[in-house]
Amino acid sequence: MKDFIEKLAADGELLIVDEPVNPKFELAAVTRKIQTISEKAVLFNNVAGTRLPVVSNLYGSHDRLCRLIGATSDAFCPAWDKVLRSAVPSQIYEHVAAPADLMECSLSDLPLITYHGKDAGPYFTSAIFLALEPDTGVPNLSFHRSMYVNDRELRVRLGSSHDLARYQKKAEQRGEALEAALLIGVPPEIFLSAGYSLPYEANELELAAKLLGGPVPMRSCSRIGLSVPAATEIVVEGRFVPNVRRPEGPFGEFLGAYVPVGDNHVFEVLAVTHRAGAYFHALTCGTAEDLRPLEALTAARVYEHVSRVVKGVLDVSTRPNCMISILKIRQEYEGHGKHALLAALGSNMDYNKVCMVVDEDVDIYDLNDVMWAFLTRGPADQRAMVLERIPGFYRDEMKDHWGRLAIDATMPWGRQAEFERKAIPGEEGVDLARYLRA
Repeated sequence: MKDFIEKLAADGELLIVDEPVNPKFELAAVTRKIQTISEKAVLFNNVAGTRLPVVSNLYGSHDRLCRLIGATSDAFCPAWDKVLRSAVPSQIYEHVAAPADLMECSLSDLPLITYHGKDAGPYFTSAIFLALEPDTGVPNLSFHRSMYVNDRELRVRLGSSHDLARYQKKAEQRGEALEAALLIGVPPEIFLSAGYSLPYEANELELAAKLLGGPVPMRSCSRIGLSVPAATEIVVEGRFVPNVRRPEGPFGEFLGAYVPVGDNHVFEVLAVTHRAGAYFHALTCGTAEDLRPLEALTAARVYEHVSRVVKGVLDVSTRPNCMISILKIRQEYEGHGKHALLAALGSNMDYNKVCMVVDEDVDIYDLNDVMWAFLTRGPADQRAMVLERIPGFYRDEMKDHWGRLAIDATMPWGRQAEFERKAIPGEEGVDLARYLRA
């Protein structure tokens, strides 16, 4: 991550805050304010209660995410799909010695950031959990917010559909604790791999090796039997205590409201280490840094599925908050759009509350353009399908996200000429400086 931060600084994409900042609300407030005017990352050098600098909004730009995988700004999904299809490196891991600059500390030495007004306390929001499947030993990387209680205890909400929840359940049924490590401040390849949903038996570190183009350097932990990516800035070692649940929450989630208090998993902290001069990565849930990667990687998952079922799929985006999937296709036959919608609805059980399909001339990253296509290219009542009583999100006790909506906003087959966009010749090349007074 240090290399990534240095690259952002060299490219003028890093803002520096030297003013003292309170980790309770103020840091999150400043971050949010910056995100309203800029996509640049921000580095806080003077955060109360800690010696560590805090960096945020590293992944808050779609263009930056595209650059990380060598994609153009409008082709993240095809580029990601190319990575998925690429050959696995001959070696996935490379075991290395622990860094010489590794230091031990306590959880309370880290930045303890409280983000929202009704949050139960400080949370670690960017932490990636690394754990091993109890039977196969396959590693899993996944994001789970963790509430700070004291230097020995975190409380963690594990979504029922997540692989880590299944790992913990298996271990608990055997009366065993599940060892895990929290990774804070990882290389971008690890961050992106953790955010992508792979099949249960798959290995996210294998995906990271594909993104790196070679093996992931791994080092041993000091108190648990796991190895972690050696470049990680901060590592929290511990274990999920079996058959124990304690209150966690409320917390301001990515959908914009508070998740209420729930009895959730207890993580016993056994050791905390950090690199010399480590950066702490703080991620404010529901902001651009939370949503841009989630949107891009959710869209890539939909694209992977749909493009293997239906031909002519050019790209996919998800907007907003990952509850809307928008497909761009090149129509090849009547009903092509509806086939794409059917495939999209089955591609993701957690997020596709609304699926839409448009023609290749529509900007799928602009909801105004998408809605324009829906409103102008055919009768609305004949192009929307409501699917009732279908679960839509894994954590939805009140069934607020049940039901799906599918909208075909493509041009009617055989009448494309009637719907050609109007254009003004020469508009793209106009230099306004020639026409306006200074």
